[in-house]
Amino acid sequence: MEKDLNLEVSKRLQKTLLKKGAIVYMIREEDCDLSSQWDARKKRGDLYRRILKIQKNKSDIYLSIHMNFHKNGSYKGQEVLYNSINEKNKLLGTILMQQFKQDFSTQRRLKKTNLYLYSNTRVPGVLIECGFLSNYQERMNLKNKFYQQKLADSITKSVITYFDSVA
Repeated sequence: MEKDLNLEVSKRLQKTLLKKGAIVYMIREEDCDLSSQWDARKKRGDLYRRILKIQKNKSDIYLSIHMNFHKNGSYKGQEVLYNSINEKNKLLGTILMQQFKQDFSTQRRLKKTNLYLYSNTRVPGVLIECGFLSNYQERMNLKNKFYQQKLADSITKSVITYFDSVA
């Protein structure tokens, strides 16, 4: 399931970033959401609490790890989505896409999004689609721990490049 793969890649990314000296706050470390029993709209409540957690931690950036899906099973590759609420989002997204092109030869491109989380978070950050679960070969890759580590390494290189460029 996507949520399980998201968490696996995120945990690998956390370890890789920690080895490079980063401070990493995870939104979740197990299969749970952040909604409350009183939330009329569970998904919105979960997303709202993610925003609050990012703000509370005074995060320098956030990375939202996901897997893509399309009805056309031939779609493949990593892609990054950003919202222009923060001017640094596009820079972070551009750096990630360049690294993905170098490390994975992805033909995907940087895209804008107006999804709730990204249009309501002022901290610099992006949505990272690690690949397409609807593509059989890519799904097999995304389930592989070595491929997951390659993704974590690629994202880590991008994060370092980003911080070097805004320093």
